[in-house]
Amino acid sequence: MFAESGRTREALRPMTAAFAQWLAPRLGDGSYFGWMLEEAGVVIAGLGMMIIDWPPHPSHPVDHQRAYILNVFVEPEHRGKGLAKRLMALAEERARELGIGYAILHSTKQGRPLYEGLGWGPTSEMAIRWE
Repeated sequence: MFAESGRTREALRPMTAAFAQWLAPRLGDGSYFGWMLEEAGVVIAGLGMMIIDWPPHPSHPVDHQRAYILNVFVEPEHRGKGLAKRLMALAEERARELGIGYAILHSTKQGRPLYEGLGWGPTSEMAIRWE
């Protein structure tokens, strides 16, 4: 996913190792979960989701949680088949089961049409990296 967005595999190696360490306990305790779609035993698409503690906010004034969707990816040769839309529907269904009515994600330029077509809109989020 990140390699396709222009990052070199060499630059991604440290992040890949750190992500594996981060992921293991969260999969174990259920704070990170998701879905993978397979074809002939090979993963061709996936989506991760976390339910994060967040104070009540104008976008969810009485709720103290929101869903955060991340790591949405469909292998290039399988795009255009509705797989990402299917994954997003699974995430929405699970969020609703958990009583979560608000979700966020960070989109690539390529992913925006999918999300906008599903009713997602942009926010005013900004970011900085302190070193």
